[in-house]
Amino acid sequence: MNTTFRCLGVLSGVGLLLTVLLGAAPPASLAATLKANQWKKRVLLLHAPTAADATLKRQRALLAAQLEGLSQRDMLVLNVIEDQLSTADSHYVRQELKLPADSFTVVLIGKDGGVKQRSATPLPPNELFGTIDKMPMRRQEMRSEK
Repeated sequence: MNTTFRCLGVLSGVGLLLTVLLGAAPPASLAATLKANQWKKRVLLLHAPTAADATLKRQRALLAAQLEGLSQRDMLVLNVIEDQLSTADSHYVRQELKLPADSFTVVLIGKDGGVKQRSATPLPPNELFGTIDKMPMRRQEMRSEK
């Protein structure tokens, strides 16, 4: 199986969509996915050694209960599973994102492409949303929504 990474995204009004990038066409690299979403989405990377990682499952469950909040904040959630990464993506994760291969890490990346928060434990949605809602770009979005 040629799985590069798994993408768990939020579509407005649709809920959680699990897209497994497999097979026929070569999947986009993690770096390309992040670049394509810069200035469009806030990205939450859920990095784990395996898809069976208990901490990853806890974080996903916390997020699944907060779909509306994720959608309101233009969030894209990416599951980055270490044992399924291509060599290039593994290198990117290690060199650019400074993530360890053998443990869970959650990383919040702002629309500007900068790392805003990281944690080795699951982030409660209220903490995640609090961080986002303090960002200048998000504050501007909230003013525009009124």
